[in-house]
Amino acid sequence: MPWVSTPHERPARFDVGVVGAGRVGAVLGAALARAGHVVTGVSAVSEESLERAATLLPGVPVKPIPDVVAGAHLVVLAVPDDALADLIAGLSATGTFTPGQLVLHTSGAHGISVFEAAADSDIVPLAIHPAMTFTGTELDLERLHDCCFGVTTVDLARPVGEALVIEMGGDPVWIAEEDRVTYHAALAHGSNHLVTLVAQSMQLLGEAGVDDPARVLEPLLSAALANTLQRGDAALTGPVARGDAGTVAGHVAMLRKVAPDIRPTYLALARATAQRALLSGRLRASDADPLLELLAHEEDQP
Repeated sequence: MPWVSTPHERPARFDVGVVGAGRVGAVLGAALARAGHVVTGVSAVSEESLERAATLLPGVPVKPIPDVVAGAHLVVLAVPDDALADLIAGLSATGTFTPGQLVLHTSGAHGISVFEAAADSDIVPLAIHPAMTFTGTELDLERLHDCCFGVTTVDLARPVGEALVIEMGGDPVWIAEEDRVTYHAALAHGSNHLVTLVAQSMQLLGEAGVDDPARVLEPLLSAALANTLQRGDAALTGPVARGDAGTVAGHVAMLRKVAPDIRPTYLALARATAQRALLSGRLRASDADPLLELLAHEEDQP
């Protein structure tokens, strides 16, 4: 495989087949096309995916999955996590893969062990996951320039995997196979749960009569995020960091009446925040004890 001889070489121009014109697949296909590769086929079923393929991959023929894969130098499997293993097994069992073919999946949760069923196909497995939330529009192409990609592959293919990421405008970050689940859990915990947290905060501001909750929250949350990314636990402020059990008790009592659906989230995060503040030295044990006792008592209440 001469295209992986050094980490600094650009990969050859590939014929690319994209399996799945979802938000990720269509965008990465467009990014590869913009880098000079040729997308020779894409699979799409729903009206949304067909429209996305037409918009982001104009002129690329929509084909059945076996036809997308056959003959492509690089195959991009952009399908849901739980469908990936069965798809790989099916393509391998039907002899659709060709020896030496680069087969890249975009799942964050999986590394290259998901390719075990294709071990006899002599493909080159790559797990390349963009650490970004996608809209499935051209906006994502610009966002890729500020995006890290988790890369996991065999040692010999690492240079080409990293080069492909750079060509798409991203920054490759090596993730060992055994650390892939930890990597994905970190991203899901931070991004997905952030959506829930912010949506709940907006809900409470609405309950308080605020007409534009986003306007109130944006400066505060932007500053909190920036400070945390720079300083970690040292960025913590607020009643939990101060050990102000009375204020926290007031919040919990209000939530019981006004937003009982938010109360379990508040209690869980307040406990986690208190524990991190205590371990990092931001909260004294004498102040933490009554706060943790309050939270434990409230968590036991229906």
